Amino acid sequence: MNSTRTFTELVLQRTADLGEKDAFIFLHDSAAASDAERLTYDALDGEAKRIASWLQQRGASGGQVLLLYPSGLDFIKAFTASLYAGTVAVPAPLPGDQGSHFARVTAILKDAEVRAVLTDSANEPGISGWLKEAGLDSIPVLATDTTGWGDAADWREPELTPESLAFLQYTSGSTSTPKGVMVSHRNLLANELAIQHALSSHQDTRLGGWLPFYHDMGLIGHILQPLYLGGSAALMSPISFLKRPVRWLQMITEHRVTVGGGPNFAFDLCLRRVTDEQLAQLDLSSWEQACNGAEPIRAETVRAFTERFAPAGFRAESFFPCYGMAETTLLVSGTPLGKAPVFRRADAVALEQGELREAADDATSGVRSLVSSGVITDFDVRIVDPETFREQPSAHVGEIWVKGDSVASGYWKRPEVNEEIFNAVLVSGEGDGEVRDAGWLRTGDLGLVDDGQLYVTGRLKEMILINGRNIYPHDVERAVQALDPAFGVGGGAAFSVDVAGAEHLVLVQEIRPNAPSAADLPQLAAAARSLVSREFTVALSVLLVRPGTIRKTTSGKIQRTLMRKLVLEGRLEPAFQQLEEPVAAAAAALEPVG
Repeated sequence: MNSTRTFTELVLQRTADLGEKDAFIFLHDSAAASDAERLTYDALDGEAKRIASWLQQRGASGGQVLLLYPSGLDFIKAFTASLYAGTVAVPAPLPGDQGSHFARVTAILKDAEVRAVLTDSANEPGISGWLKEAGLDSIPVLATDTTGWGDAADWREPELTPESLAFLQYTSGSTSTPKGVMVSHRNLLANELAIQHALSSHQDTRLGGWLPFYHDMGLIGHILQPLYLGGSAALMSPISFLKRPVRWLQMITEHRVTVGGGPNFAFDLCLRRVTDEQLAQLDLSSWEQACNGAEPIRAETVRAFTERFAPAGFRAESFFPCYGMAETTLLVSGTPLGKAPVFRRADAVALEQGELREAADDATSGVRSLVSSGVITDFDVRIVDPETFREQPSAHVGEIWVKGDSVASGYWKRPEVNEEIFNAVLVSGEGDGEVRDAGWLRTGDLGLVDDGQLYVTGRLKEMILINGRNIYPHDVERAVQALDPAFGVGGGAAFSVDVAGAEHLVLVQEIRPNAPSAADLPQLAAAARSLVSREFTVALSVLLVRPGTIRKTTSGKIQRTLMRKLVLEGRLEPAFQQLEEPVAAAAAALEPVG
């Protein structure tokens, strides 16, 4: 294990030792090909100290600094500068970028109590204008790609401890009440070591990816892991990947990337969009670990990708199914180097009842394919009954609880939530012999451990995961209900449905018939879909229903699981609906029940 006490000390050591070695290569889009921009360790150190001196001069040390950048090397310089200045970095999506609105970033800025904002010259005017309109123009803004400010000679190394915060990782999907995971230097060093153990990575490892830099997997996996190792990374923007997924595979080919990945949908997108002609030009033989995480891992995707890209040198043992979350800094488990993913044919009925049983060899229905998320090496993980808080037997489903140095201390300024989520109490024994073990993180995910392998089977929380994004259903409901008086507040249920192996967002929303705009239901449905597309960057299927349709518990909580069941069984009679094609096709195949 590295002897440094903080991640800042480690990066200073790396930049001093590695000098002219490339730390990062960023691939810009161009008409002909990808245009590579390089950043050496020495150049990173100089730019980070210059920016850090500006932050220190403005008294930002010890406080939070908001980072608003497009994907690119300027973000990496600014994040490193935040470490150098002894500030707490707060990475966030650019306002207006990929559907994110100023409202969410404003909520993050206010919640984090930021002392400065760092951005680039292209976005500085818009950000300064936004702060002025919000009455927050006292917060200084710096375009770090300009000159005439800061001096690396004025920088002073900050006094930090392992418990000092390194950054706040705001959970994605929440617009009204964003929650910032408090990641300390101890957490960060511990998880980078856990990632190194899981990947068997080293100084010659070449990482590569396209995930947003404010995403925990993009930041900690593709940017901070290379710095931890003294390695290097090839990076590109999410837009580049989404426009032409083959660019990701071309980057792996051209820059001999050994480790890199994304959510399951990224591999699906490559399967659908990469042509035979493009495949023939690829060489994926360097790709030792293709990380698949951040959303449910599909056995069908893993198998199909392996088969499709085998001619390009991709091997079955290159897949790295993994599990983690922002609350554990990042990684919890992963598939060991050189080992192929482990699959299980589970009896679906038994699994729904909480037990893993092998499906019969000749079974053609009632079978659920599970992919292991690998083994656990640097954490204590227990599978716990979420009602009794007692550990489940092996091969039984329960909530995944985690303990270890990588687990964050909690959410920023959320003491009550932190006590429930980050200080859960595991109960063992009976009567006078009962033992209560506190300090566990409740992940909200359901899973099981069998033969040392962790399988994630579902979500205890009603989180919606689509295209690698965590979407909170109440955020969708509230956003739509704030759009027009015809939408009844508290009268909506958002959830996802699985159609042909893909998740789709659905909203069942009650309409107030006396509202003037209720006379035009098609317009209301179109407005709701447009809003959700902009706000959450996902397509929405909407069903407008009469008041009283939404089922609730006796305490007034929306029963989203029940509403999903009613929709899938054809037991609702919407006044109007606009459905995405896959959802509409599935609904048309249903026989209404009762």
